Amino acid sequence: MSMLFIDGKQVPASSGQSIPVYSPVSGEAYAEIGRGLSADVDSAVAAARSAVNGEWGQYSATQRGRILVEIGVRVLQNIEELAAIEAKDTGKPVALARKDIEALARYFEFYGSAADKIHGEVIPYLSGYSVSVVREPCGVVGHIIPWNYPAQMLGRTIAPALAAGNASIVKPAEDACMTSLRFAQIAHDAGLPAGALNIVTGYGREAGAALAGHPGINLMTFTGSPEVGVAIQTAAAANYVKCVLELGGKCPQVVFEDADLEKAVPILVGAIIQNAGQTCSAGSRVLIQRSIYDKAVTLIAERFSQMRVGLPESNPDCGPIITRAQFGRVQKFIEECRASDLPVVAQAKLDANLPENGYYVQPVVFGPVPRDHKLAREEVFGPVLAILPFDDEDDAVALANGTDYGLVASVWTENGARQARMARRLEGGQVFINCYGAGGGVELPFGGIRKSGHGREKGLLAFDEFTVTKTVVNHFS
Repeated sequence: MSMLFIDGKQVPASSGQSIPVYSPVSGEAYAEIGRGLSADVDSAVAAARSAVNGEWGQYSATQRGRILVEIGVRVLQNIEELAAIEAKDTGKPVALARKDIEALARYFEFYGSAADKIHGEVIPYLSGYSVSVVREPCGVVGHIIPWNYPAQMLGRTIAPALAAGNASIVKPAEDACMTSLRFAQIAHDAGLPAGALNIVTGYGREAGAALAGHPGINLMTFTGSPEVGVAIQTAAAANYVKCVLELGGKCPQVVFEDADLEKAVPILVGAIIQNAGQTCSAGSRVLIQRSIYDKAVTLIAERFSQMRVGLPESNPDCGPIITRAQFGRVQKFIEECRASDLPVVAQAKLDANLPENGYYVQPVVFGPVPRDHKLAREEVFGPVLAILPFDDEDDAVALANGTDYGLVASVWTENGARQARMARRLEGGQVFINCYGAGGGVELPFGGIRKSGHGREKGLLAFDEFTVTKTVVNHFS
């Protein structure tokens, strides 16, 4: 059984109980993790507080940065092992898992290099006064990360937290936490002091709830569903703890009549197929101007029908759905769409001889989708694409902004003025022009509005979340 990682050591869960880990590829249990409870969270918080008040808190920014850079080096040295763990745990293609491990390393390279560049400011004030504003770590940070990108999410949330001088407690999703546990040992071996990073596995309703409502944390981060995000924010509020939340999206890809379709179509399809659509920023709605609707749909259908679903080691375009529960939800969503007589534009191919009990879904494109249909408004979190026509620019904006979410959008047009207008009018945290995602972009601030959450991760803006300011006023007359 895989153990928890607390205070620099692998330790058993205090409950003595375990949770089975199921393979998305076969549907069979292949490992066990410790069932962490509130007592384990207490231990992790105490270890993190000791690190902040002790060795880790005494390190200079330069020292912290060097350790984080070294962690990035060690991750790359172990990339094949980590990619194999990630692929087995999530069912994603090995090639995609390897890219995720590269991204994990990149987070530590980026934030390690930036650790000593968290600067304050001097404020001109009254005569006889010197005023400075300094940035300090929040202290102990709790992180609850999801199952869709375990390695990337781990790096995205803990690298800036550690770079700023915080100590972290991570509750990974019980469905996919093997990479986090292996990484913790790698980070410790790279020089990260005991207590600076702690991993508590377990169920969200137990370990996750205990972490979110713990009085000993100073900041809480969460990526997952809006419903759970509300519960976490409510629990943290009882202790006046700030939350950074990234809660999903129904992201539009807007295609105007002057778009370069040859360039656009592979990206339009890739934005929903990648990771089997299990991405908060998946481009799950393609909005196409009516004058080119038929042509664009034909090209999308041709491309989409060439996509294949298969085993991770075969490096398909799409692997299985990661969890049993999400597999059932996606299947039900597709069945409801078919029952409502939505036209099927295209389907991807399932490889032959896939394991019977694996969580495989046949990716599908529906269109045209009525604007009031649930597929046009609700997040599926699976490889299901909705295509909707629009008339003009104003109509495109209304349609793109017409959901409860606001995370990512893309615009495809060769008109420079329209590019600028659409970038300003679309509501969300990121807008891409004639591209989508831009390779993940560790450097690019990321986050949403409305039901997509609040706060910003990635880029240097992440330090605004993981630090607090202190104003120092010195009267020297």
